[in-house]
Amino acid sequence: MRVSNCAVNSPWDDGICPKSSFALGYARTTENVTITNCYVTGAYKYGTMLDGTWKRETYSQERKAVGRIKCGTESNGGFKNITISNCVFDSCRGLALETVDGAQIEDITVSNLTMRDVVHSPLFLRLGTRMRGPKGVAPGILRRVIISNIVSTGAVAEYPSIIAGVSGAPVEDIKISDLYLHQSGGGSKEWAAIQPPDAAAKYPEASMFGTLPASGFFLRHARNLELSNIEIATEKPDERPAFWAEDVDGLDIFRVRVARNSLAYALRNVRDFRTFGSRGIQDRVEASVEDERF
Repeated sequence: MRVSNCAVNSPWDDGICPKSSFALGYARTTENVTITNCYVTGAYKYGTMLDGTWKRETYSQERKAVGRIKCGTESNGGFKNITISNCVFDSCRGLALETVDGAQIEDITVSNLTMRDVVHSPLFLRLGTRMRGPKGVAPGILRRVIISNIVSTGAVAEYPSIIAGVSGAPVEDIKISDLYLHQSGGGSKEWAAIQPPDAAAKYPEASMFGTLPASGFFLRHARNLELSNIEIATEKPDERPAFWAEDVDGLDIFRVRVARNSLAYALRNVRDFRTFGSRGIQDRVEASVEDERF
């Protein structure tokens, strides 16, 4: 399947959204997909992008614009061998890769995205256990994903980028590089102290954990993560760490930049941790970190 050179205004649902449900009576994989050179938004009233009037849709605090690119939520068959590149996200939710019904997401590349005024997490990678489908299916797999060359401006404060599996089923083998993430900021000490629920069976969405204790990345139940050449900028001073990680096995963070005099890391039950080459952050290699902020 090829999706290219499209402009999609979808204020109340996802803009471009591959699925892989059990509707055919068996789990069929969605694979060999290219999405490129597209513009997605959730900002405008129906029809006003087409007629050129660009009238803004109005939303409540509880209901935000959608309009994004997402693989999921229906995911019995999984998503494999997919590339997403050269796309613009405007006043909508961020990129989402979701497997919550026991399927595999693997061999995904994402590159060259620009995002402006994102109303949820710029990046949302979720492996959950909703398990809507045949009984007896094991939890899914989310692995081998490469994300690079992303710029996001004006994203909301409450939801940083998220990589989250569940206990016993971690997200695996993720490489993220060359990102500039500009968040609204303003997070308080109370936000920094939050311990979000696992919400393993809940519908996957950036808001599923509530306000999060990180300004840049929230990482939980994961294995073999590499993040490099990343800047986390906040419009307002933020009391939260740029990177919050729990139950992560193998975490490499290289050449990152955070706001001056702000906290870079909050680590809990993190194994095989390494950070180096970052301005204002001391290089460290740790076999195990039980609970530490620095």
